[in-house]
Amino acid sequence: MGRILLISMPFGSLNRPALGISLLKARLSDLSIACDIKYFGITFAELIGCDEYQWISSEIAYTAYAGDWTFTEALYGNNVESDQRYMQDILRTTWQLDDYSINRLWRIRSLVPYFLQHCMDIIPWDNYSVVGFTSTFEQNIASLALAKAIKQAHPQIAIVFGGANWEGDMGFELHKQFKFVDYACSGEAENSFPALVQLILGRRASNKSIDEIRGIIYRSAGATIYTGDAELILDLDELPIPDFSDYFHDLSQSTVIASVIPVLLFETSRGCWWGQKSHCTFCGLNGKNLTFRSKSCTRALEELFYLVDQWHISLIEVVDNMLDMGYFKDFLPTLAKTEKSFSLFYEVKANLTRSQVKTLREANVDRIQPGIESLNNHVLSLMRKGTTGLRNLQLLKWCKEYNIQADWNILYGFPGETIKDYESMIKILPSIRFLCSPPTCGPIRMDRFSPFYNQAPEFGLTNVRPIKSYQYIYPFDRKSLLKIAYCFDFDYKPEVDPTGCASQLTSYIEAWRQDPEKGTLTSITRPDGTLALIDTRSNAKQSEYILPELERDAYEYCDSMRTASSVTNHLSQRYAQIKIEYQQVVKYLNSLVANNLMVTDGTHYLSLAISSNSMTDEI
Repeated sequence: MGRILLISMPFGSLNRPALGISLLKARLSDLSIACDIKYFGITFAELIGCDEYQWISSEIAYTAYAGDWTFTEALYGNNVESDQRYMQDILRTTWQLDDYSINRLWRIRSLVPYFLQHCMDIIPWDNYSVVGFTSTFEQNIASLALAKAIKQAHPQIAIVFGGANWEGDMGFELHKQFKFVDYACSGEAENSFPALVQLILGRRASNKSIDEIRGIIYRSAGATIYTGDAELILDLDELPIPDFSDYFHDLSQSTVIASVIPVLLFETSRGCWWGQKSHCTFCGLNGKNLTFRSKSCTRALEELFYLVDQWHISLIEVVDNMLDMGYFKDFLPTLAKTEKSFSLFYEVKANLTRSQVKTLREANVDRIQPGIESLNNHVLSLMRKGTTGLRNLQLLKWCKEYNIQADWNILYGFPGETIKDYESMIKILPSIRFLCSPPTCGPIRMDRFSPFYNQAPEFGLTNVRPIKSYQYIYPFDRKSLLKIAYCFDFDYKPEVDPTGCASQLTSYIEAWRQDPEKGTLTSITRPDGTLALIDTRSNAKQSEYILPELERDAYEYCDSMRTASSVTNHLSQRYAQIKIEYQQVVKYLNSLVANNLMVTDGTHYLSLAISSNSMTDEI
């Protein structure tokens, strides 16, 4: 007794350790409290097959909750009628799964009882006083099913839940419904969970009662009690370095290791500095608090180098919602100078400069998610993104030039969109088809904590309701589902209904993904000072254009989006001996647009050619 066990259940990622519980283990270690972590997702993947695990956890739509459904019988008992309706309403009708796919799900579900029994058999439960479950995405029902079995067999063990699925109202209602859950940690738990553990173990070092530990949901006299929002970790430098040892142990002892390429998770900030200024209308990330905090350069470097050296893993995914722009002054330039070899992923804002993109690549950031969800100014304003279509596009161009993979998407269905918004976007797409296509193109979703959810009437969104899948995952009444759900369906008021506006765009994007452009558009500086534009795209008007000095200057100046007035002023300053007429500049820029060498939003112009003088060939 006295040990703590933290568990990551299916369908947690196989190639990433769970960051939250890895931080909690390190935190408990600092308090001399023994803690183990068990990755039962790896165990389940061994049983059903790695391909099946990856299929159900990543290829079936998240909002179908198919992974959660496979554990519902183990949690609630048999319900043939509900299962059949789920198959018909959700899998066949909504997500259009075929019989083969549905049979795969039935097979996976049939193995769940054997898996849960195995979990019960291999753990010496009497060694543990507290068992905690981390629950994000489709881990909830599997975690609850095992927790129920543990509580029935070992009622003395304190069961604790935490993670994104248990934040705020969701955690309160889940705790209320599942009586075998003793406690839940809502929000950041690096302070609340260790304090709760010390209380359970009888260590009163903090001299706090449970009501004094903020962020805890507990039960008293049969009632669910919440102690208030958890305190934020304001100084991230005080966090421990996460302990990933259990993940690599479990992975090394499993048969799935041959199919898994491990990725290290690395955290340098929390919150969203842009969201603090202008919360994107559809974003439900960060839960109830957007407060941005980041680690110092010194601490971030220390942790990164430690993790790389400790685990000999070169793939690093930074979990931040937004890169701290201050890192361009110290953290990233320092990384660029290191001799260590690794590959970094970061989420960034799209309004980066060319020099900042270059700095990212020099710092071994070779994949980014820039929050690009549209190329239309009006739609982006409806999102509150604080960017424009051409600014998004220039980042995609620079990423291609510096050999950085940019993960971007197209979202549609924002209240107030018009057909013209998408007609203008479609006009641009043929010219940029040589860039990478968006991996996904889909309608907006209403998530808890987003402005769409919190101020639905203000956006003209009505009849807000949990998405249909929830009724088959949680057999509770509508009132409870409204509190448990994270994803919601809704209707539009007629005056803001955008239904059908994006239909032509979605067809184009799908064709783009199926048939990527094989050609490209590049610029080459010639010995005589002229600029050659080499166009091998399928929509090329001609294969080569030679731009003399003045025209070359105008084209290269529009490497960043520029107005015609700005181009006129630039040329007038550079060529004082020549009278530069605004109308002449507009005519020239529009001729480049007509030849698909440039794009415009009606106000700004952007050159499209990829420079042969970029870093691409140097890296």
